[in-house]
Amino acid sequence: MNEFDYIILGAGSAGCVLAGRLSENPNHKVCLIEAGSKDKDVRIHVPALFAYMGPTSKMNWAFETEPQKGFAKEKLPATEVVVADPTGQTHTMKDEPEEHRKGYQPRGKTLGGSSSINAMLYVRGHRWDYDYWSKLGNSGWSYDEVLPYFKKAEHNELVDDDFHGQNGPLNVTAVENRSKYKDYFIEAGTKFYKENQDFNGAEQEGIGYYHTTQKQGRRWSAAAAYLTPNLDRPNLTVLTDTQVDRIIFEGNKATGVDCFDEQKNIIHLKCRREVIVSSGAFGSPQILMRSGIGPTEELNRHGIDTIFNIPGVGKNLQDHIDYITNHPVNDTDLLGFSFKSLLYRQPFELLKYLFTRKGQMTSTVAEAGGFIKTDESLEIPDIQLHFVLAKIIDHGRTIAFGHGLGCHVCLLRPKSTGEVTLISKDAFDSPKIDPKFFSEREDMDIMIKGYRKMMQIMDAEPLRPFTRKVQDPVDINSDADIEAAMRARADTVYHPVGTCKMGTDDMSVVNHELKVHALENVRVVDASIMPTLVGGNTNAPTIMIGEKAADMIKSSWA
Repeated sequence: MNEFDYIILGAGSAGCVLAGRLSENPNHKVCLIEAGSKDKDVRIHVPALFAYMGPTSKMNWAFETEPQKGFAKEKLPATEVVVADPTGQTHTMKDEPEEHRKGYQPRGKTLGGSSSINAMLYVRGHRWDYDYWSKLGNSGWSYDEVLPYFKKAEHNELVDDDFHGQNGPLNVTAVENRSKYKDYFIEAGTKFYKENQDFNGAEQEGIGYYHTTQKQGRRWSAAAAYLTPNLDRPNLTVLTDTQVDRIIFEGNKATGVDCFDEQKNIIHLKCRREVIVSSGAFGSPQILMRSGIGPTEELNRHGIDTIFNIPGVGKNLQDHIDYITNHPVNDTDLLGFSFKSLLYRQPFELLKYLFTRKGQMTSTVAEAGGFIKTDESLEIPDIQLHFVLAKIIDHGRTIAFGHGLGCHVCLLRPKSTGEVTLISKDAFDSPKIDPKFFSEREDMDIMIKGYRKMMQIMDAEPLRPFTRKVQDPVDINSDADIEAAMRARADTVYHPVGTCKMGTDDMSVVNHELKVHALENVRVVDASIMPTLVGGNTNAPTIMIGEKAADMIKSSWA
């Protein structure tokens, strides 16, 4: 009952791929473990409703980072303190402490992981990224070698050429929401940059519309693509509401997993072949460290016996730092909250969606964008733009009444790296996340240039009449003012990677087959194995990693 060939820890983008692919062989018993619940909530499947899966949603881990020294300080809630003067008398005083701003790190906590709560953009990154992985010594990970796995995963309704797949489980299509504003963005942007109809084709650079992981107007998460169609397989067991504690070893060989059910009862699972850690850039290093795999000093700090000292576990955290400009526009063609929208537009859009699977309910909010260079001498784009059909303040955690539009500017290959460590060895404690945003000066310098490039487009016709009003005005001519805005409001655009990196150096955690160094029967398969951050959104690359790993695992046990 509790013995399996493969135990997969985490039902996110990579974990769902592995469960679907490894269970194709009916002779292999596969167990998939997910801390969250089943993906039944309507907000997962109706695309635009992802905006309602904020920090209070049970489907969102909603982590916060450590205070970021690269961010501005902000005031904390005032407290009263009692102090004594030299005479011994006591006085009550108000203390108004300040602390550097914390970042927000939403992560999916349900079947499909973050692919069930993200903005559904299908972006692979640049050819250069994978060729660079290969140059770092990771055999088999060049662009030409990973392209077959992108194609294997994909069914693209829009493009049929050498760069795209037609028969894969992951459906890729256009957003079924018409908006004059995203057309205006394309028209404005192509005054300065070429138009690109396929960011995942021969060239990434340019301005265009994003492809999305949807099918017939519904979100097509990794769970919808790889897991749901296969849940009736008798050799596939899916445990939801189950928290992984640690991997069990005999010597350096993984033999099982300890986890907790919903009532916090311990469950012991035995593994005949491999334990595969697929809990993401935050979860995977936590599981390894709780299992005794990681930096000895970190393990000792929490009373964990070291099985193997791998100093790179939890290090090399990389994430896309991002800034968004917001512009109020009184138009219900844009997403938002207003009396007119609530009384008229949203009921109409709901009926439209129910009968046609089109309209605003299919919106990814970020429907257009681009990849551009801050300096023409660069070999590849260093900035990504996401044009959005709504006002988005503090990741949507602050509800802004009214309507508007905006644009993200995102640094594609930041130099700043951080780390993920433990708060304690308790499986139910959150990780300690420190991306160290803006710890490298070069990141800020590029973001200042990128902001100007973005605003050049936003200030151009035909967008200009709609962008004159700015939610948080910034002096475009002042580096200092742009920098102050970045430190006050910049944050992640939700692409953490690298904390169990693939490589051959002393800080690597897995080899090119994603096997954890010096251990038997343990692999890490998710975005945490990326040695460097790719130039674009990370969901499609993570699914590719799952596809490639599934083939490697099958070959190992053939």
